[in-house]
Amino acid sequence: MNLITICIGKTDEKPLEELILKYEKRLPQHWNYQRIEIPDIKNRKNLSEQQQKDKEAELILSKIQPTDYVILLDELGKQMNSTKFAEEIQNLMNQSVKQVVFLIGGPYGFSEEIYKRANRKLSLSEMTFTHQMIRLFLTEQIYRAFTILHGKPYHHE
Repeated sequence: MNLITICIGKTDEKPLEELILKYEKRLPQHWNYQRIEIPDIKNRKNLSEQQQKDKEAELILSKIQPTDYVILLDELGKQMNSTKFAEEIQNLMNQSVKQVVFLIGGPYGFSEEIYKRANRKLSLSEMTFTHQMIRLFLTEQIYRAFTILHGKPYHHE
């Protein structure tokens, strides 16, 4: 199975990028993890929030295949603990899902078109975090799911 995170904008804080890379490198190759950073929209200061979301949606949708299982990171999504998250990934593997795509939107969230395309919404917390922090938290949780599923000594209950 391929796991992909698609996010808007670059991680411009070097310490966060280093931590994200730390967890990405720990993931096994057979999980085929990839992070795709879509550049920020040019001249976005001249665009309304909706126009920005619509342009981001075009770029995001160009990276997604019709058969992809899309999980939107959204504050209104379902929350789950790490063990349940690992079980969800295992269930997708058992269903022979070829590619799972996690979406992290821009500063204004997602357009309605992206919400319609998503298979599910996931919230990592009721709190609000920067989009760059969410990248780190998601990557760590994907790594944690791997350790849970393979009985590695990382996750403690």
